[in-house]
Amino acid sequence: MSSHPDNPSHGQRILIVAGEASGDHHGARLVREVLRRAPGIRFSGIGGEAMRHAGVEVLIDSSDLAVVGLVEVLMHYRTLRNALELMREKLRRERPDLLVLIDYPDFNLRLAKTARELGIRVLYYISPQVWAWRQKRVHAIRECVDMMAVVFPFEKPFYEAADVPVRFVGHPLTDEVHSELSRAQSAAEFGLDPERPVVGLFPGSRRSELQRLLPLQLAAARLLREKIPGLQFILPRASTLSDTAVSSHLRAANLDVKQVTGNFYDIIQCCDAIVSASGTATLEIALMGKPLVVVYRVNPISYQLMRRLIKVDHIALCNIVAGRRVARELIQNQATPAAIATELQQILTDAGYADSLREGFAQIREKLRGDGTNATDIANVLLDMIAPSPTP
Repeated sequence: MSSHPDNPSHGQRILIVAGEASGDHHGARLVREVLRRAPGIRFSGIGGEAMRHAGVEVLIDSSDLAVVGLVEVLMHYRTLRNALELMREKLRRERPDLLVLIDYPDFNLRLAKTARELGIRVLYYISPQVWAWRQKRVHAIRECVDMMAVVFPFEKPFYEAADVPVRFVGHPLTDEVHSELSRAQSAAEFGLDPERPVVGLFPGSRRSELQRLLPLQLAAARLLREKIPGLQFILPRASTLSDTAVSSHLRAANLDVKQVTGNFYDIIQCCDAIVSASGTATLEIALMGKPLVVVYRVNPISYQLMRRLIKVDHIALCNIVAGRRVARELIQNQATPAAIATELQQILTDAGYADSLREGFAQIREKLRGDGTNATDIANVLLDMIAPSPTP
């Protein structure tokens, strides 16, 4: 692990871009660690509340850019294009010392190309899933990225084979995913009865996910409540979603669901079973050892295009890291209220089945650890890249 001095030049400027909730969170941890060691650095760019609180001058809120699916991106094309042009203009005008990109590949790779043309160094943290689909993007990455900081161990040999500079920094979730509360304490914290089972409804952090997945999850919850009386339901609302957007779905479902914001891992801790969108949350839930079922549904045209490009056997990150299907995945037309309710019922009523899921998840944490903590490892990479060249 690099041991970098904590006094880079005062006033260095870094442009940082995180286009969705998970990137905002990981970007905030990186910024806090860098500013702890080098408080003179100035960060600005695209992010959300977490990065704003960490000290980033947020020029565009990431919630405006968080869409999933090819058709959905086309529908938001003007917003995305305007954001990209604003960032390009900032690169041209201010010439920052480093551009830090976090995931969000279609947007960020275009911005990286502009940075390369301007001679601005680019650090890409949390790789696009080029190992899963659209693998030819690795050639574009080689042309415009100076360093990949990857969070999955299998990504390092992939990039090395393509002659892309790369460092494995461990996965940030191995540092973060835990709760100080017991299951009973966390249930009580959110106003739930610890003696009754709790099911988590996790629709994702994007508005498009909310619209497609939450009605399915709520319909499944209604079916499940008929089979298992006394069930309680909790729904974590991401910072990228408004209370109004979520509440309208809850009113339409006429179902008692505790909508909460706060410590995401305490919310996971109180659950006995979870139905989740297919993103990073599946990995967080798995690292907490909570049984889940994963649902994935996008625009049908988006899905038909994407399925021809996907090169992995699983959709859920927890299953990809495990190297096998641990959590059940319900994809597109398979994602029905009845199928979701059936899987959740088995988790809640079959102790042996639930234990088998927990055993599969237990192997994931060790696979994701780096040399040190993720925050220090990725901060070392960034500080190395902006350190003055040694005097001959």
